[in-house]
Amino acid sequence: MTAALQWFDLSAIAPTPWKNGGGDTRELACWPPGAGMDAFEWRVSVATIAAPGPFSAFQGVQRQIMLLDGAGVRLRAEDEGIDHALDERWQPVAFAGDQAIDCIPLGGASTDFNLMLRHGRWQGAVQVLQNACVPGSTPAGLCMVLSGRWHRGGEVFGPGQGLWWAAAAPAGACASLQPQAGGTDAPAIAWVALVPGFQPNRALAQ
Repeated sequence: MTAALQWFDLSAIAPTPWKNGGGDTRELACWPPGAGMDAFEWRVSVATIAAPGPFSAFQGVQRQIMLLDGAGVRLRAEDEGIDHALDERWQPVAFAGDQAIDCIPLGGASTDFNLMLRHGRWQGAVQVLQNACVPGSTPAGLCMVLSGRWHRGGEVFGPGQGLWWAAAAPAGACASLQPQAGGTDAPAIAWVALVPGFQPNRALAQ
């Protein structure tokens, strides 16, 4: 696999419907490329949740989820004492993939950003940045514009567009083209910086 940065556009990625009919997923990046759900080391995707239902269980995987738009969902696992409202945009939460979590929409359909990491292979976190970042500056990772217009050299990125990489290849900063406005109009970019190593088994915030 080349170390070059890989460009993507969320709007051009075909959704994969869930088997339970409750939503769909668009995969932004997966390592190794083409790995199935039992073999990936890391995976980043965007999912649309349209109906209540259980999350799929992933043994040995750490998950992080962040609301992008919509009213959000309630994440519940009664046996484990989990009852969390994912209703604040751009606020990531983490949980173990083997937890049996039910997902209940708080309104209509919601869209979320998802990171999954295989234990012992990679560690990292989802962050939301409003300042410049350098794609390719970490051993692996991904960035996707959430709000505003961003540029890197001669490239311009809008919401849903971004880059991913599977080897360090720094080649210039990605910065906002807009003034740093406040509130929901502030330029923002989802940033996932990954490094090889052990990822602690973190429970969902209560």
